[in-house]
Amino acid sequence: MKKFIYLSVLFLLVLTTSNSQTPNTLTSKEIKNGWVLLFDGTSTNGWTTINGQPVPAGGWEIVNGCINTIIGGKGADIITVNEYSDFELSVDFKITPGCNSGIKYFFTTYESGGNLGCEYQIIDDKLGEDTKQANHLCGSLYDVLPPVESKKKVNSPGEWNTLRVVAKGKKVEHWMNGVNILEYTRGDQAFSDAVAKSKFSKTVPAFGTVEKGHIMLQYHGGLVAFRNIKIKIS
Repeated sequence: MKKFIYLSVLFLLVLTTSNSQTPNTLTSKEIKNGWVLLFDGTSTNGWTTINGQPVPAGGWEIVNGCINTIIGGKGADIITVNEYSDFELSVDFKITPGCNSGIKYFFTTYESGGNLGCEYQIIDDKLGEDTKQANHLCGSLYDVLPPVESKKKVNSPGEWNTLRVVAKGKKVEHWMNGVNILEYTRGDQAFSDAVAKSKFSKTVPAFGTVEKGHIMLQYHGGLVAFRNIKIKIS
C-alpha cells in the first residue's frame, strides 16, 4: 500500500510538471493555431516608445521573465512595432496595491485628439485612485463602458490575472480570468452614446472606429508586471 501511494504521488508530480507551461512560451497547439509571442521574456524586441525610441531603461525592466514598470522611474508608454486589426490578445498581469495601469489596443494617432487607443483598464478596484466611475474599474473600456461586475473575478494585488481582448470586425470582447466581462460593437448606437459622454467625444475620426493600431502597455507610475503577452491574428 505504501508503495502504491508513493507511486501515485510521484505520478501526480510528474504529470503536474509535464503539464505546466513555461512563461513566455507557446505550446505546439498554440503555434498551430497561429499564436505569436509579443514578449520573449528576456528583451524588449518588437517594442518601442510612441515616438519610435528604444524602450527606456529607466522606466521598464525585465525581471524573472516579466516586463515591469519601475516606480519613480523615467518611464513612458510602450507600443508594439506592428499594428493589428482582427486579433485575440492574451496577457498575464500582476499589480501592487493601489496600482493603476492599462493595455490599449487600436492605438494610433488620430487626426484630432492625439495618440489614443481603446484601453482595457487595469487597476486595484479597492485602493486605486481612479475608481469612482464604473467605467474606470478593472476590465472596463476605460471611460467608455463598464465591465459586468457580477461576472468579474479579479485576483488580489500580488497575484497573477489573465486578461484577453478579442476583436473581430467591429465586435470586441474583454475577458478576465476566463470569463467574458464586457462586449461591445464599435460604432453602433450604444457605443457611440457612451463615447459621447466620455473624454473622447470630440476625436476625429470617432473614437474606437479606426481599422487597426498598435498594442500599448501603459506606464502610469504604479508597479505592474506583464508576461505571456501573445496575440493571434484572425
